[in-house]
Amino acid sequence: MIRINDHISLHEDDIDLSFIRSSGPGGQNVNKLSTAAQLRFAARQSPHLSPPVLARLTKLAGQRMTNDGVIIITAERFRSQERNKQDAIDRLVALIAQAAVAPKPRRATRPTLASKRRRVEAASGRQRRAATRRQEPSRPGQEPAPGPAGRGLTPPQGFIPACC
Repeated sequence: MIRINDHISLHEDDIDLSFIRSSGPGGQNVNKLSTAAQLRFAARQSPHLSPPVLARLTKLAGQRMTNDGVIIITAERFRSQERNKQDAIDRLVALIAQAAVAPKPRRATRPTLASKRRRVEAASGRQRRAATRRQEPSRPGQEPAPGPAGRGLTPPQGFIPACC
């Protein structure tokens, strides 16, 4: 039995291990020996996984899970079969253990009064900065920059600005 946590443990017969040729450097050894371990675990057929754990496992496994619900893990980090086998099993255990932890539900919170005030203060500071950019003092010998009236935007007759 492979123990995942207090509630989940897998039987060794549920895991199918085979050894394949490892890729990458290794000299003559790489062409003679099959040292990479390929682990197959039929997650959808496993009676040890509850539906919520299986759903999270499917999401976490990503491309490592086939359409039939089989998780395939290939381990070729080490030069020996035994260490690659243990590495593949450890990676499967870590993946299932991560899926077994239920995500903490998010509680909606309201922004504090201080954070609202900071946001308003930052916005008004940006407004003041932008206003000073629009009203550049004119230098001698230069025409003033055209304002809204210079662009054909004249206020309607009888318009009273809200600020004054």
